[in-house]
Parts: sequence; structure tokens; C-alpha cells
Amino acid sequence: MVIPGAHAALERRPDLEFVLYGNEQQLFPLLNAHPKLKARSEIVHTEHAVAMDDKPSTALRSGRWKSSMWMSIQAVRDKKADVAISAGNTGALMAMARFCLKTMPGIDRPAMAAIWPTIRGESIVLDVGATIGADARHLVNCAILGEAMARALFEVDRPSIALLNIGVEEVKGLEEVREAGQILKTLPLDIDYYGFVEGDDIGKGLVDVVVTEGFSGNIALKTAEGTAKQIAGYLRDAMRRTLLSKIGYLFARGAFETLKDKLDPRKANGAVLLGLNGVVIKSHGGTDAIGFATAIEMGCDMVENGLLEKISTDLSSFDHFAIQEATEMKQSAGAV
Repeated sequence: MVIPGAHAALERRPDLEFVLYGNEQQLFPLLNAHPKLKARSEIVHTEHAVAMDDKPSTALRSGRWKSSMWMSIQAVRDKKADVAISAGNTGALMAMARFCLKTMPGIDRPAMAAIWPTIRGESIVLDVGATIGADARHLVNCAILGEAMARALFEVDRPSIALLNIGVEEVKGLEEVREAGQILKTLPLDIDYYGFVEGDDIGKGLVDVVVTEGFSGNIALKTAEGTAKQIAGYLRDAMRRTLLSKIGYLFARGAFETLKDKLDPRKANGAVLLGLNGVVIKSHGGTDAIGFATAIEMGCDMVENGLLEKISTDLSSFDHFAIQEATEMKQSAGAV
């Protein structure tokens, strides 16, 4: 699905160029079926690939310098490519990307951000699995990463930010979440801090960015994906149950096609690894060509709209704010 996906992306964006890392004996026959893509592609041969069940530490030790995954990330580091896109082992991709590209100044741990379809359009949710657990600083960093992505992807000047919590009241939730909320209230950035939202608020599209830590974020993401498949299955079975329901489907076919399109996970495929000195996109391993093309186009949007520059600028503003706050607190303590 990678080659057909690249072909589909090229049809919509004719200026794209591809560097394909993998076994050339497998790639050449696939490229021959897509002459336009072949003319815009370069193959870098490697016989080594990271398996889906490899542990990240094992993949990092044995796959460095020679695996297709490592070489694609290295191409971003060496400015030979603008973005690396992989549908492979998520843990290995994160480990290799962090080791090869390093984190941006002020970022201790990267985050994985996903596009979430909502009633009002789309929102960004992060972290959805890169890092388990988070203190207030990490949650604030995720907010900065997310709002920069929202400005790059949604082209909004002042993104709205919310923290995922077990309630909307300020007294609820973990201390780290409450502390992050207090910081975001006073952060001197062009953002609108909404406050806390609960899990059932994500799909309402109340804000542009929902911030959480990786454990709860990954559970929320997988639950939403499973629920979408469950609803689609219920509808499909209901429409096939009786002759009357089949006739009813014919009359309401347009509405059902619209619903199917809204629930199509391929339209939101691709998670961005944020906080690194380079753009890396993780595609779902079970997607098809349409889904992989979506991941490619997401990477293009991130690069074309200056994602890394926006993140760097906002991180610098936050660091200046943190230093200023610490200085004022120190002076206040000295005065007392």
C-alpha cells in the first residue's frame, strides 16, 4: 500500500519527490506499475527491515545504520528529505527518531499527535502513546507542540487548548494536570486556554487541541477507533437484515455514504512525532493506499507551513516566561 499510496499523493501534489528505502527487487516491479511515480522516485536499497514485533531497544541496536526505517529518518537529519513516513513498528520508529534526530531545546520527551474527527471538523489530540506519564512541564510542552501543529495544519492564528481530565472543575484531577492548567492560564502565547475537558468532549470539537499524557491518550484513541468500527458494523448489519431495511437504505444511501466518509479512519491517518528536530509521521500499519496518501499529505502540510519553526519560536517564548517567573519568585522570596 506504500507505493499506491505515494502514487495517490503524487496525483494530488505533482511537485512531490520520493526516496524509497527498501529491497529494490520488491520495489521495482511495484514502481513499474506507476510510471509517473517512478519518474519522481529514487530507490535506496537495503535488505534490512524492522519487524513489527521487534522490541524498540532491539531494533535500535540491530537496525541502526542499515535498516530502512533508520535510513529514512537519517535522510531527514541530513536534509536529504523533508519528512520521513513509516507504517512500521511504532516503538522502534519513536526510539530511532529520538536517537537520530534528538529532541528540540526545552523538550525532554517527544509526543505523538493524532488528528481526531469531531462534530465541528477536526481536533489534535496528544500525546497518544509516545510517553507514559507526565508532569506539569511535559503537559505544557505538549500544549505548545499541539498549538504549533494546529497553526501549521489548520492555519488558525490563535488555537484553543484544553487539558483532558476526569472533570471540568478546577479542583478535580491529578495535581500535575491542575498545575499545568494554572501555567497555561498565564502563558504569553497566542492561544486560548479553554480549561479542562472530559473524554466525551473530544468528539464535540470544543477546542483545536486536547492535551493528555500517553497512557490515557492511547486508550482514548483506540477506544474511539473501536467504537467507530462498532457503529459501522451495526449499521451494515441493520441495513442487510430485512427487505424493508434494504429498500430504506436505497432511499437514504446518500446520508449513509456521508456517515461512512465521516467514520473513515483513513481520512485521519497519520500521527506526527512532535518535539524532534525533524518531521516524522507514523502511519497506521493496517491502512490502505488512501490512508497512506493521507499520512504523506499531512507530512507535506507540516513542512510547507513551517511546523518546526513555529514550535521553536513558541518554546523560546515559554522558556523566557519560565525564567522570568522563576526570577520574580526568587526576588519575592528574598524580599520576604
